[in-house]
Amino acid sequence: MLKLAFRNIFRNRLRTGLTLAAISTGVIAIIISGGFVEDVFVQLREATIHSRIGHLQVFRHGYLEYGRREPSRYLFSQPQAVLDTIRHVPHVEMVMTRLNFFGLANNSRADLPIMGEGIEPAKEARLGTSTSIVTGRALQEADAFSAVIGEGVAAALHLGPGSFVTLMVNTPEGALNTLEYEVVGVFRTFSKEYDDRAVRIPLSSAQELMFTPSVHSIVVLLDDTTATDTVTMMMRSKLEPNGYVVKPWHELADFYQKTEALYRRQMGALQFIILIMLVLSVASTINMVVYERTGEFGTLLALGLRRNHIFKLVLLENALLGLLGSLLGVGVGVALASAISGVGIAMPPPPGSNVGYIATIRLVPWVLALAAFTGALAAIVAAVLPARRASRLSVVNALRHNI
Repeated sequence: MLKLAFRNIFRNRLRTGLTLAAISTGVIAIIISGGFVEDVFVQLREATIHSRIGHLQVFRHGYLEYGRREPSRYLFSQPQAVLDTIRHVPHVEMVMTRLNFFGLANNSRADLPIMGEGIEPAKEARLGTSTSIVTGRALQEADAFSAVIGEGVAAALHLGPGSFVTLMVNTPEGALNTLEYEVVGVFRTFSKEYDDRAVRIPLSSAQELMFTPSVHSIVVLLDDTTATDTVTMMMRSKLEPNGYVVKPWHELADFYQKTEALYRRQMGALQFIILIMLVLSVASTINMVVYERTGEFGTLLALGLRRNHIFKLVLLENALLGLLGSLLGVGVGVALASAISGVGIAMPPPPGSNVGYIATIRLVPWVLALAAFTGALAAIVAAVLPARRASRLSVVNALRHNI
């Protein structure tokens, strides 16, 4: 039956070619759209991680809920013990500390509410590969009273490299402290909201500004993003019993979660639409073929072939068509995706960002498998009703088509 089905699908080569073209076009559409969406996820994920969030962050319990109102209650008084514990976890590449503060930035003419961070410049440079310096330079280890500011802060206060800005903050004891810093650079991250309020200074200088030797958070950089969930579980088992909270990047990046959920829904809807279009396209061809072969099916039934064999024969023929069309579509889709990726697709900045990027078509095994499965499934589903009708033909009426 397999040999007979294979020979039957090439009896009318033009019609078979059109059917294969329809199936392969649907498969190519899924590969291109799915690869594009996966590339968006990967680039958005890496930009989110390597702008400032890192793979994981560690806080004192309650800091995320109440730290903005009472940051002094959630300081790491002895962070070294926590750092030593984290460094011994597999896949941990680098650990760094930050001291967060809120206050006012003054340029002697106007004030602006800011979110400040005391950072370790050398380590942050390795983490922040998605952070670009617009003008000036990044912070260096030798800097003492220097600052880099977000693009929005620079625009609001008319500051640039060489300008001076005064930071005013409340210390953990409730006193008001001010220090003057020289702006050495203006930076841009993936988040416009952050850039509109961010000021970064060396950690030692931030501790002097805040009158504290402590830090608020520990940022962890891994050697492999796919190990994030595994490392998160290991760190939680070690740190959470001691009153610490471990948050992976995807729990801290609310924008990424919502964007992924939206694109997943859209991708699912697109796949369903392609499946319906393929079923309708292939079904019209199969109905025509079954009608033209009515006399042939009548002869087979008259010769003693069972009705369920007729049903299986039609299904098998279209399953082979679906398989061939899917393989053809995967081959062309891979070649087309590679060609498009070689050129790149210039994309505008996503919502909430100032940074555009070059998109590619990412070849993901599960997307290729899904595309091939959709093409084959469409051909089989489209053949069910015509195959059922062919198997229930009246032998006498069917044989009249041979006259």
